[in-house]
Amino acid sequence: MNIIIINCKQMMRIATSLLTNGGNLSRKYATTVADYKITWVRPEKVSYLSSEKSGDQGLEIDVKSSDFAKIYKELPELKNASDIVKKIFTLQFLPRKETINIRRDKILELVQRHRLDQNSPEAISKYLTLSCFYFSVAIMTNDIHQLQEYLTKYPKNTKMKVKLLETIAKRRKMLKYLRQWDYRRFEWILEKLNLVYKPLPELPYQVTRKDSLRRLTEKHCNEFVQEKLDIYKKELKKLQKDFYIEKAEKLAFIREEEIACGLQPSVSEEDIAYTKQKAKECQT
Repeated sequence: MNIIIINCKQMMRIATSLLTNGGNLSRKYATTVADYKITWVRPEKVSYLSSEKSGDQGLEIDVKSSDFAKIYKELPELKNASDIVKKIFTLQFLPRKETINIRRDKILELVQRHRLDQNSPEAISKYLTLSCFYFSVAIMTNDIHQLQEYLTKYPKNTKMKVKLLETIAKRRKMLKYLRQWDYRRFEWILEKLNLVYKPLPELPYQVTRKDSLRRLTEKHCNEFVQEKLDIYKKELKKLQKDFYIEKAEKLAFIREEEIACGLQPSVSEEDIAYTKQKAKECQT
């Protein structure tokens, strides 16, 4: 009778806990978001134009509108020309592309190994970047700066926005390659171009049944191969004694034949004694 009463009391406790806690059997578990006592704040959206996104801290490249373009800089006719004619050939009256090219050349001068360097990963020519796997860090830095300036004026141009994000991703990939294979050059180019490298977080390793079976199979095969090798080594050790005895006999025969023919023996007595000693060691 007492057992029945105790069981009834336990059932009543379970029923009351279900009613009060909304279906949970224990009060230790949280039922709503407020029970966790965690205030979650949505992180601020990082703009694609900010330095935090690209890692560019800015370069002080002085390109004035009164400078001549690279094509007309060394023309002898401009030296004796009037000021109005000279002004026509300045960057102020030329397309924006000329200003970009001059700025690009000045950025390239920061990272070139020598004056004629056009093929190193950090200063590769713009024409080679289209067909080369390793994109130029300096060229892409210049492109990123120009695209950022353009998008500040025309933020609704989605095509340029996509191009900017692609260029940032390609440069990050190139920096990752440099960091992996030449860390000193990687640090040097970051200092020269005033960049901050922020690698993407690695994806978490996903445990799968197929991968686990592959690893177990590989482990089993390695153990099987090692077992076979150990057996083969034991067999070779058993044959080692007969091998050294036969080797000593043949070396002695070669020495006797060479002496009989009047030739200088190529086998010394020390070699024969060494092989006999090895044979004795194998016996023990």
